[in-house]
Amino acid sequence: MSIYLDTARRVIATEADGLAALSDSLGDSFDRAVETILAARGRVVVSGMGKSGHIGRKLAATLASTGTPAQFVHPAEASHGDLGMVTQGDVVIVISNSGETPEIADIVSHTRRFEIPLIGIAGRPGSTLMRQSDVALLLPQAPEACGKDIVPTTSTTMTLALGDALAVALMEHRRFTPEHFRTFHPGGKLGAKLARVGDLMHQDMPLVGLDTPMTEALLTISQKGYGVTGVTHQDGRLAGIITDGDLRRHMQGLLDLRAADVMTPSPRTILPDQLAEAALAEMQSRKITCLFAVKDDQPRGILHIHDCLRAGIV
Repeated sequence: MSIYLDTARRVIATEADGLAALSDSLGDSFDRAVETILAARGRVVVSGMGKSGHIGRKLAATLASTGTPAQFVHPAEASHGDLGMVTQGDVVIVISNSGETPEIADIVSHTRRFEIPLIGIAGRPGSTLMRQSDVALLLPQAPEACGKDIVPTTSTTMTLALGDALAVALMEHRRFTPEHFRTFHPGGKLGAKLARVGDLMHQDMPLVGLDTPMTEALLTISQKGYGVTGVTHQDGRLAGIITDGDLRRHMQGLLDLRAADVMTPSPRTILPDQLAEAALAEMQSRKITCLFAVKDDQPRGILHIHDCLRAGIV
C-alpha cells in the first residue's frame, strides 16, 4: 500500500475521532448559543485570526445563506475602525483555538464594554476567551492530524463542524425551506436546481376551446410557437392537449375536425409551485417537450423543456 494513502487514512481517521469527541462533548452550552443567536435583534458577527478566521468566514457565509444575517469582521481590522460594525443588538462569535490570540483582544473587550453577547469557541477551558464569553463552546482535546500537534487540522475540522451544527440548528428552528434557500442563491447551479415551475413558465399560453375548429387550432399552435395547444372546457378547466403526434394521427380529414376530436384528454400537468427540476424529469421520462402548469384545475402557464435547459437545469 502507498505510504501516501497510509498518511491520508491516518489523517482522516484522526479527524473523524475528533468529530466523534466533539459530538459527545456537546451540552447545554450549545443550546444557549442557539438561543442567544435567536434572541439577537441584529446580526451575527463572526471573528477569528488565521485558520480560525478562515473557518469564521465560512460560518458567517453559511449563516447568511440559511436565514441568519451574519458577517465576518477581521479582528485586526476591527482594531482599526471596523469595531463600528459591531453594535448593540448584535451577537458576536469569536473563534480562537488557544483562546489567547492577541488580535481578538479588542473585539472581545468591545463586546464586554457595550454588553454585546459573546459566544466563544476555543480549545482551552481556562483561556481568556472562554472566561470572558457569555456562552463558551469548548472544543474537546484531540490530537492534530499532522502528528506533531502543531498544524491546525483536527481543531479546525471540529470548529467547522460545530459552526455547521449551529447553522443547521438555527435553520431548522426557522423552518428554512429550499424556496427560502433559493432566495439567497438565485444564480448558478444551486439556484437553477431550486427554481420553481412558476419562475420559468410562460403565462401567454396556447389555448383553444373544445369546439374550436382545427383550422383555428393550427393557427394557435403556429402563432404561440410551443408546438402544442391546450384544450379547455367552457369554465376554463384543462380538458386536453393537442401535440404534433395528435396531428399526425388525425391527418385524414384533419381540417374538418374539432379540437375535442383530436386532443389527448387528461394530459400530464404540473403545479406551478413544484421544482422545475421535477418538470424536466417528467418531460424527459415521458419524451414530451411541454407541460401545462395547472392549479385548481385551471391552466396557469406553460413550460417548455428549453426553458429548463436555458435556466441551467440539467
